[in-house]
Amino acid sequence: MIPTVLLIDDNAIQAATRQQILKRAAYFVIAVLSPERALEQFRNREFPVEIDLIITDHFMPGLTGAEFVRKVREFSPDVPVLVISGMEEAEAEYEDLNVQFRLKPLLPDHLLAIVRQLTHKSEVETQDEASQ
Repeated sequence: MIPTVLLIDDNAIQAATRQQILKRAAYFVIAVLSPERALEQFRNREFPVEIDLIITDHFMPGLTGAEFVRKVREFSPDVPVLVISGMEEAEAEYEDLNVQFRLKPLLPDHLLAIVRQLTHKSEVETQDEASQ
């Protein structure tokens, strides 16, 4: 099964670049430019498949990445989240939210390694739950 990544970034160029990197590595990517819209779609289960990983920027209009993750954790506490930010001081806002935080710039190889790790971990947990 191909892992599905929900990519949230208000910067269309960065979103498109990351989307292409992930697609070339055989991930199914759903890119959303608004954290509010992504939250609404995620909460209402409007995506065509289950989301295996969320990648979000920190600084976005409307909701910050931390605000977005807090809201997601209310109804989906276990979905893996990768936050990519140019603001090192923002990492403190994610304490106790169970996220991976990385600073920009994040090289494509590093992005893919983290995504592989997080989606593989998610797959293993799902398989463990199914076998119980």
